[in-house]
Amino acid sequence: MSIGFDTDAELDRNDRGDGRLNDYAYGLLARNKRIRMTLAGSDACQDELRSVLEQATDQIETAISPRTQAQDKEDAPIVVRLFTGRRVSGPVGMVPRGLESVIDENLRRLDDAFSVARIPVEIVQKRGKLRVQLLMGEVRLKLT
Repeated sequence: MSIGFDTDAELDRNDRGDGRLNDYAYGLLARNKRIRMTLAGSDACQDELRSVLEQATDQIETAISPRTQAQDKEDAPIVVRLFTGRRVSGPVGMVPRGLESVIDENLRRLDDAFSVARIPVEIVQKRGKLRVQLLMGEVRLKLT
């Protein structure tokens, strides 16, 4: 499932997400507890993000479906939805290009360790828009 963008070039410069592969050590685990990854493609999802903020009572977490072999083969973007404790949202963004392997590996580790592969999330406002930040450093704390 796509949210309408196939490449970062189609996104606004301020909506391409943020994250660096250098923030992750061997095994693609975050180097420290402060590491965050900002999703790309969230401009088109502002209404859904506002809805999530209104309904959230506890910690917001990701609800990411693992990529199929066909999606992995064509390097399809990883679309992110959020779990608010009561429901799963519609798409709120996608993993920035080049960081898909980080998400895949951390989701696999979370699933192996806890049978629930959810990454903690914080929704922040930047430049008048809501942005989704995956708290990758907290995943590190859960797994170590």
